[in-house]
Amino acid sequence: MKAFDIIYRRYSRRLFGFVYRYVKQETDTEEIVQEVFVKIWKSRDKLNVYSSFESFLFTIAHNATVNLLKKRATEQKYIDHVKSLQHIQEAYEMTDEIHYKELKQKFQGLLDELSPRQREIFQLSREEGLSNKEIAGRLGISVQTVKNHLVTALSFLKNKLDNGLLISGLFVSLFL
Repeated sequence: MKAFDIIYRRYSRRLFGFVYRYVKQETDTEEIVQEVFVKIWKSRDKLNVYSSFESFLFTIAHNATVNLLKKRATEQKYIDHVKSLQHIQEAYEMTDEIHYKELKQKFQGLLDELSPRQREIFQLSREEGLSNKEIAGRLGISVQTVKNHLVTALSFLKNKLDNGLLISGLFVSLFL
């Protein structure tokens, strides 16, 4: 134990300086120095007293430093990758918003082409979620008249909206 204390006092500052030159962060440097001395302590029975202890000590420190720097580089690459994915996601969201606005404008234009009664019934059904019976009661018309107007309006919209626009509309409605 006394020998370990002597070794620690003798080499810890030099080891700290050596590691700090590469790592440039005190907390990481302290962790590496501590890790080096823990490895020395754990392998104390296996140390070759005839070889250069200092060389052995600094080799362990060098390897631990390289491993930490590799880990940090990998972490930075991962962080950069995640940031780039966030930019891509933001671009998709902006594109989706533009498509959604275009789709909404086109759809609104098509609604404006419906007769006033068809548009009113369609909006009560789809936007307010009223049943055919509730619409009939509110407008003072028969349920069959409501059905007829809805079938005509839906048929008109289906014919006017091309498949690409329908797919875009589904995509926008699912992901926005």
